[in-house]
Parts: sequence; structure tokens; C-alpha cells
Amino acid sequence: MKLKYLLLTLSSSLIFGQKTFPTPFEKGNGNQTVTYDEMNRYYQDLSKNFKTIQYLKKGEDDNGQPIYVVLYNPFPEKDIEKLRKDKAILFVNNGIHPGEPDGIDAMMMLMRDLATQKIETPKNFVIAAISAYNVSGMLNRGSHSRANQNGPEQYGFRGNARNYDLNRDFIKADSKNARSFQEIYQWLKPDVFIDNHVSNGADYQYTFTYISTFKERLGNTLGTYFYNDYQAKNLDDMKKLGYESTPYVNIHGDIPEVGFASFEDSPRYSTGYTSLFNSLGTVPETHMLKPYDKRVDATYKYMLVNLKNLDKDYQKIKQLRVDNLKQYQAGKQYGIRWKIDSTKFSTMDFKGYEGKYKPSEISGKPRLYYDRNKPFTKNIKLFTTAVPTGYISIPKYYVIPKSQYRVIEEFNRNQIQMKPIRKDSTFSVESYKIKDFKTVKNPYEGHYLHYETTVDKRTDNLKFSTGDYLVSTDQPGVKYIIETLEPEALDSFFNWNFFDGILAQKEYYSAYIFEDTAAELVKQDKKLKADFEAAKAADKKLSEDGTAQLDWIYRHSPYFEEKTFRQYPVYRVL
Repeated sequence: MKLKYLLLTLSSSLIFGQKTFPTPFEKGNGNQTVTYDEMNRYYQDLSKNFKTIQYLKKGEDDNGQPIYVVLYNPFPEKDIEKLRKDKAILFVNNGIHPGEPDGIDAMMMLMRDLATQKIETPKNFVIAAISAYNVSGMLNRGSHSRANQNGPEQYGFRGNARNYDLNRDFIKADSKNARSFQEIYQWLKPDVFIDNHVSNGADYQYTFTYISTFKERLGNTLGTYFYNDYQAKNLDDMKKLGYESTPYVNIHGDIPEVGFASFEDSPRYSTGYTSLFNSLGTVPETHMLKPYDKRVDATYKYMLVNLKNLDKDYQKIKQLRVDNLKQYQAGKQYGIRWKIDSTKFSTMDFKGYEGKYKPSEISGKPRLYYDRNKPFTKNIKLFTTAVPTGYISIPKYYVIPKSQYRVIEEFNRNQIQMKPIRKDSTFSVESYKIKDFKTVKNPYEGHYLHYETTVDKRTDNLKFSTGDYLVSTDQPGVKYIIETLEPEALDSFFNWNFFDGILAQKEYYSAYIFEDTAAELVKQDKKLKADFEAAKAADKKLSEDGTAQLDWIYRHSPYFEEKTFRQYPVYRVL
């Protein structure tokens, strides 16, 4: 027995003493970040030396390169599905913006310290991390694209191989990266999610800032706990470790002491997407002007405090994630759009620098600058409460025609349960006509994005075909279903142009022919004539525009048979 213990001790000394696994960042001057090849070699070496570390190909970048997940699992059970029953899962994303590489270097040290037991082994959870999400951006290294940032010496580029900002792609999933992320997320189904970033914007004293996912989107049960308990503990622990923090300073071109509001991370963003599946989500935003080594250390320590608090509260978190679903049952109201409530706020002592104005050396016009020789602490307002600006009633089912195969593909990837209709059937459904919408003037992340969409509703008995799909809202992905299928939702599939085919009229008329037809219709149909006269009386523009009047007659006549025009092709069973 003594000999066996001695051999184990010698073996441990050989591994931990002679080979301590310093990362490339630690070997450097504190202002250098790892390359993609160095990162892969490091994790592959770590996985060969420690059974608790796995380095798995779990996706693909738009350039065809693999996306890797590094997994720390100290338990004998290796099946994630089985582990999830009794353990929690922490999921971390790194390098979505490779010019913000703090998380890439911090995660390498954290995984090493877990493997070597430099830090205490978690008893109740496993940790999985995407080592570098935007691989093509990481490979596109330079020194100048982050003009506002203090180091490192070289870093990657924000856009990926197809020039997408991947942190706008989570719900629309145009990129292979986003589709890979969804597959990884649904494989893990994590309880807590972290997406490591670096800030832009104002100057202030803090190294560490953070975005806690929009609590209204997370849900009352889970959101209240996350803000008031779990995240509060994390931030208190960060302070004990030397990092006072502030919520992400959501203000640009002005001074922070005027106060600021929570950032609404809608589902186009990582934590907005993960909140749809009830994961507690944080975006750490280290301050761009602080030294790189301090930013990496702050990122490391935020992940570290999460390890401790998740290990302690894992059972409560898992139960709250289940309980949170009770507020999303059929027939209940769901806030579909939000705005910050300016009447409700908390306060904090904000540590900033005095903002002043002086003449620009470029234009001669007044320009903002921060005087680091004049730090201050001022009590400011934080606006963290949102109110809905629109509601929908949650249906029992949505009906998706099989022709909407893109939607079906998205739902399958996100593990949304769908039941194919077995035979042609008629259902009483609520249907939408797109009443109005606006569209951005310039393309945004590959789309001419719609916004401020409104609908008209009606109830119909409609026939659906064999192979169309019924989607129950009684499932864990209910918020994903609602946020993608309700046209009025900020990041709905409609607003991301999935259904633009219904916005174009397919049949028209020649005015010189229809003039005579319209005249006969007005003579023969008294109601049509009365409605026409009332419409002209109510709308001065219509009363003065002959072309518009002819079109009004056409659209209110039997000849306008385009039932598909602006007819939203997804239906609701109440």
C-alpha cells in the first residue's frame, strides 16, 4: 500500500512538478494572445495528460475549419444526457469577436487549473467551453482593427469568413458557426452560460463590467433569482478578489454619470438566445482601455466565482429553470416587445473619470475626453426594469405548413418537438395578416431587417395537409417558439425576412382595362360604393389620387384573390 502511494506521489510530481502546462499567454509578456494553432495544440496536450479533459470537434466555421469544445468532467459518467440529471452544466463561449480574446486565454488557464487541481474540483457540475467560436476571425490576425483597445499586440478580426458579426446571428443562424452553436447548446442544455467579451464606449475606473441577460426575457421566477441572488453573489465575490464592477455602460458619445439602462440582449445575441431556454446568461465585458493581462485575470476570476456559486446553488437553479416554465402556459399573456421603464431605477456609486470637452485638433469642434487625473465616485441611476409594449396570448399550438421548410429546419436543430398531421384536417385557427412594418434602409448582417411590425387577426376554419406540423407550446422551448413565430417580436423570423415572399403581390391589372370594370362594380354594388365614398372622405390623399382610388376598388373587389398577399403562413390554435 505504501509503495502504491509512493508511486502515485512520484507520478503526480512528474506531471505537476516537471510539467506545469503554462499557456502561451503566460509564457509571453502579458500583452500577447494565443494563436489558433497554439490553442489547439495546448488543449490536445492537456487532454492527453488528463482524463478529466476532452477536446472535441463539435462544429464548423464558415471557412470549413473545426470548432472545438473543451470539456472538464471529473466524474466517471461521461454521457452528458445522463450527467444532466444529477449535475449542472456551465457553458462558456470564447472568441466570438476574436479582437476581444480575453476569454480564450483565460479559459486555457482555467481548464489547466481544474485539470491539475490547482483549484478545487467541482462536485456538482461539469464545464464545457467553445475554445474559439469565430475561427476564421481568429485566423485573420492584425494589430489595428480595434482602434480603441489597449492590447494585445496582435488579435483576430470581428467578422468571420463571410464577414458576419456572429453576435447578431444566433436566432437567424445564417452562418455555419451559429448552426454549430445551436447544436452544441442543445447537446449541453446548460444551466449557466457565459460569453466572454471586451467593451467599447466610455472610460471609467472599472476593469470588469457585465451584461446580465434581460431579466424580463429570462422570466420573473428565474430573472429575479438571477439578478438578486446568483449574480449578486458573483459580483460580491469579484469585489473580494479585487474587481469592483458595474453593469455594462450602455452609453456612447455621452458621459456615464447621467445614468444608463440595461442592455436588451434580444435573441440575435448569445445570451438573448440562451435565455429562451432558461439558461442564466452573462456577457462579461472587460474594459478596452485596461491592460490586457488585467483583463484576462478579471475574466478568469469571473468564471472562477461562477464555479463556486454554481456548485453551491446547482439544485436550486435546476429547479427554478423548471418552475420558470409555468408562466408560459397556453392562454397566458406574453410580453412580445419591451421598453425600459424610466420611472423605475436603482442607484449605484459609479467610479468614473471626469468627462470634459475641448477643441478637436482635427476639426476644431468640441470633442469629448476623459481626464484620468480626476477620478470620481458619483451616485447615478440604473434603469433595469422593462415594461411590455405589446402582448400576445400564448396559443396551445402553432401550425406550420410543410412548405415552410426553413422554419422546420430551424426547429429541428433547436430540438423543438413537432407533430406531423397524419391526414388532411380542418382546424379553427387564428391567422395574421401583416398590417404594417418598417424596413431598414441599409443591409444589416445580410438582411433588410423589418421592425415595428403589426398584424391584423381573424379566426378561420382552415384545411391543413398531411405532413404539416403542429407545434405544442407545452415544452421547454416555448419562448424560442414564440419569439421566432410571432411576427411582432423584435427578432422574429418574419422580421429577419424568412417570409418576405408574402410581401410581394403576384397578380396585377392594367389600369386602362380595369377602369371600365371598376366603374361597373361601383354602379352594381351599393355597399362597395358606400365604403369607397367613406374611404375617400376619411383620407384626403386617397380623395385626390386617381390611381390610388382605382387600386382601392381593385383591392376591395372579387378580382383581388391573392389570399397569400401579406397572409402570415403560420397559424395559432387557441
